[in-house]
Amino acid sequence: MELALYVVNAVLLEGRSVREVARATGVSKSRAARWVALYRAGGPDALAGRKRGPSRAPNQMPLEVEDLVVALRKELSDLGVDAGARTIRYHLAEREGLAWSVSAIHRALVRRGFVVPEPHKRPRLEWTRFESARPNECWQVDMTHWALVDATPVEIVTVIDDYSRGVLACEAVTVATSKSVLALFRRCVERWGLPASMLSDNGLIFTAAYRHSHTLLEAELRALRVEFKHGQPYHPQTQGKVERVQRTLKKWLARRPRAETLAELQRQLDAFVSYYNEVRPHQRHGVPPLRAWRSLERATPTIDGVALAPHTRVRRDRVSTNGTVTLRYGGTLYHLSIGRRYAGRRVVALVADLDVRVLDEDGRLLRRLTLDPSRKFQPRG
Repeated sequence: MELALYVVNAVLLEGRSVREVARATGVSKSRAARWVALYRAGGPDALAGRKRGPSRAPNQMPLEVEDLVVALRKELSDLGVDAGARTIRYHLAEREGLAWSVSAIHRALVRRGFVVPEPHKRPRLEWTRFESARPNECWQVDMTHWALVDATPVEIVTVIDDYSRGVLACEAVTVATSKSVLALFRRCVERWGLPASMLSDNGLIFTAAYRHSHTLLEAELRALRVEFKHGQPYHPQTQGKVERVQRTLKKWLARRPRAETLAELQRQLDAFVSYYNEVRPHQRHGVPPLRAWRSLERATPTIDGVALAPHTRVRRDRVSTNGTVTLRYGGTLYHLSIGRRYAGRRVVALVADLDVRVLDEDGRLLRRLTLDPSRKFQPRG
């Protein structure tokens, strides 16, 4: 291009002959004359080399198929769900019976301006990837925040299956507590069976180990011989699968009018779970999650024969004037009735999970009970 511009300017601007300029630059006289003619006809743009051959490659995706890809992209984006090349490939095969590669669909999206190529990020080689081999081998649970139309904050608790990525539960509550998480887990067990293990972050609704205590869910899992695992603090990548589901969920909710009530939000969540589990193909298996969940035999707890030590602690207190002492369990403060005649006396509470023994300083047993988490006041029997 630079050589052609030099020849044209030397001939037209400087007034030198074509033969002289061609001899000086080492190009043929016919080529120099052609460049001059092209410039006179179309200006500098005419000097740019024109592409030879057909305008479209013979094996390139036909325009009518590209139109289907674009339509699917817009439809999925309007729904607020994943609209990547893999998902479009699945729906293209299911609806139209067309089998195109993921790379071909991706190139079509790039040509139509829906995808802007970005440089690949460096892989996080220090991360340790893990994937369950069977359904119910590991469940992941997490909580995220949302807001109603009047900016009232609510919380959403989600449980997924690590193998299939299926959403086993997704419920909205005003405030997530240890009790509500336990109730949600029990409903999951009734519908999906018992998992072999469970994974969560270190939120206080899941674990109280950092307060030298335990939550209702921890006690329940220990009794059922289900292993309970937690990621490192400030390392959400360990729970990355459920975190990714929650990101997809928020994208779905953002495409819809803000719910006015908790019940309306729950209906939106139920619609999301139905679509996510039954319609949307997941990249892990290439099919909707529940189809993958039903494909293999479910895992069960593998530590049935192992006796797990109870969570124990010692609490020292003084009996109040109304004859009670307090005990915190699962993030809730309970009042244990000891008797007014012991008011002011110092006592020691030996706690082993739900089993509680209250002794005086001489070692005499004042009361023994099994804590009922549903009652904040524990009367004498």
